[in-house]
Amino acid sequence: MRIMDWKHRMLATSLVALAAMWLVGPSVAKAQVVPGTGFKLTEAGDDFENEAWEFIPNWPKASQNLNGDTQHPLGEANNSRWIESAYRGAPDIVRRVPTPPNGIPGSKGAMLLQTKYPGIPNMITRQQQQDDLLSTMNNTVGSLSSSWTPSIVVRVYIRPWNEMEQRTGSSFGFRADCEGMMTKHDAPAGKFFGKKFSSRQVYDSYWPGFFIQYNCKASGQYDRDSAIILIRSDELGRDLFGPTITEPGWWTLGMSFTPDGRVHYYASPGTDRLTQADYLTSQNPYGSRTDRVTTFFFNVVTQDDGKTMSTGWIVDDPEVFVLHRPQ
Repeated sequence: MRIMDWKHRMLATSLVALAAMWLVGPSVAKAQVVPGTGFKLTEAGDDFENEAWEFIPNWPKASQNLNGDTQHPLGEANNSRWIESAYRGAPDIVRRVPTPPNGIPGSKGAMLLQTKYPGIPNMITRQQQQDDLLSTMNNTVGSLSSSWTPSIVVRVYIRPWNEMEQRTGSSFGFRADCEGMMTKHDAPAGKFFGKKFSSRQVYDSYWPGFFIQYNCKASGQYDRDSAIILIRSDELGRDLFGPTITEPGWWTLGMSFTPDGRVHYYASPGTDRLTQADYLTSQNPYGSRTDRVTTFFFNVVTQDDGKTMSTGWIVDDPEVFVLHRPQ
């Protein structure tokens, strides 16, 4: 399917937003809060400026999603702000590196995430797999109520195209771990032709956020190298198209979570603070109504073939804010 260019998608998004305002009133627009607004929670996030920063992997990595094995103890950063996912395991390489050019003014260090064996330790699945690195903010500041209007911001470095893993597909994710009420649809038992699906409200976890998909010219599908930001997700769990990235360099991504239960997505090239002009969309992912934000995490995706190294993704200054300081 041909992907619309960014200007056309933005026009479509604007028309949808206007229609939503007409249907539900101006409160939706007023509920948007730019990520990075309010009080910064310094106990969460990281700036990677300490030259002694280190991640201790504690091999073998976890692979609960594939074989039920959590492989304790989990890998953890020596500043206790990052931990291996017990579900998928951490990337093979988690390292402090010099900040790439044109980063945050004054920044000397950033975090590199890269992986080659994202599946089960000592086994090749020959399928696309991913590794996760989690912030430990749930241990330092606890889960954040949406009534406080929390937000999360991070800067992500897009490498030159010839340094990317040469395949078309999702390569990096920045997501939040949320809890709230959501609609579950249950298929009727037996043959369901002509029968209605039932639905119910449950309190559950879900993971809204962003993926960066590389569109590789060498794959034969595109006439030039580029990337696209995918937004997860709409009410039915479908990814939405965000901006197309035509040039390598830094991007700033952010999400805010408002008391009405919605998630608001923002993105902008560069490392400057996000503004209202960087707004992309507001959603109730998976039909959810966000109640709490527990933590955030990064995904690194690659082919689990035992020889392909993922793109080396670099992130800097992930930050957590609340509009209303909790008592």
